Amino acid sequence: MKPKTLAILGAGAWGSTLGQLASENGHQVRLWSRRSPTSLEEVLAEVDIILSAVSMRGVTATVTQVQALGIAPDTIVVTATKGLDPQTTCTPSQLWQQALADRSVVVLAGPNLSKEIQQGLPAATVVASQNMEAAKQLQMVFSSPSFRVYTNSDPLGVELGGTLKNVMAIAAGVCDGLQLGTNAKAALLTRGLAEMIRVGSHWGAQTETFYGLSGLGDLLATCNSPLSRNYQVGYQLGLGKSLSEILANLEGTAEGVNTTQVLIQRAKAQNISVPISYQVYKLLEGEITPKAAVEALMLRDVKPEYDQFM
Repeated sequence: MKPKTLAILGAGAWGSTLGQLASENGHQVRLWSRRSPTSLEEVLAEVDIILSAVSMRGVTATVTQVQALGIAPDTIVVTATKGLDPQTTCTPSQLWQQALADRSVVVLAGPNLSKEIQQGLPAATVVASQNMEAAKQLQMVFSSPSFRVYTNSDPLGVELGGTLKNVMAIAAGVCDGLQLGTNAKAALLTRGLAEMIRVGSHWGAQTETFYGLSGLGDLLATCNSPLSRNYQVGYQLGLGKSLSEILANLEGTAEGVNTTQVLIQRAKAQNISVPISYQVYKLLEGEITPKAAVEALMLRDVKPEYDQFM
C-alpha cells in the first residue's frame, strides 16, 4: 500500500509502540503529547490517520482540540484507549463519534503488552469499525510477520472487551497476591468473562466478540502478566499495600481503577449484576479487605452456571 502519514496522540508506552510498528512498515509517524514542542495543529497537518492513545482522563480534551482544529473528511480516526468517561460513562470511541459524527471511528484493541511487542515477540490485535474499508486500511498499516491484525465489525464489543478486562485484571492480581491458587483464578477468570459479556450485552455489543482477541484474549494476557499495571494494582493490594501507595509508585496509568468506578455507577443505574466488579470497587474504595472480597464472592447464593446472561 502507499505509505501513510500517521499522527499518534499520546506518546506513552502504547502510543510509542504503535508508532514503532507503523514506522517499521514504512509509514511516516508523528508522535504528539501535551508536552510536545510541536503544536497539535502542525502534527495534524495533512495526515491520513489520527490515532489517539492518550489516557482516559485526557480523551475529552484531546477530542475537543481535534474537533476545533478540523480535519480532512477522508482522515481516518482511531482510538486505542481503554476506559470509560467519568462524566458521561461513554467509551472513548463514543466520545470521538459524537464529536466527528460524519465519519466512522476505528477501535484498536487486543492482548497487547507493549514491552513484549517492543521486543519483537509475536502478538495479534483487532481493528474494529462500522466502516470496514477504514478497518482494512489500519490492518495493512500495522500488520507484520510478528504482529497479526484482524478486522471486526463490532467496535463497541471490541472496545468493551479491552476496557472491562482491566477490572478483572485487578481481581486476578488480588487472587495471586493472596496466593489462592490456580483453581480459584480459573474460576475467577471464567466468571469474569461471563460478567463482561453480561455488561456488553446490555450495552449493545455482540456476545461472540468477547470470545475473540479483544475479550478473552486480552483477559488472559492482562490477568496473567506482571507487565500489566492493572494486575500489579490487584497483586499489591493482595499483599496488603494501600491503593495510594501503589498508584504513587506505578509506572503509567492503571485504567481499571477509574473504569471500576464508572462501571459500578452505570451498572447500578441499569440494574446489571456485576458481583466481581462490585467487590473490586469496594476494595479500591477501602471498604473491604482483599480476603473479605474473596469470601463475599464465594458465599454468594448457589445458582445454575448458565442463566440468561451467564
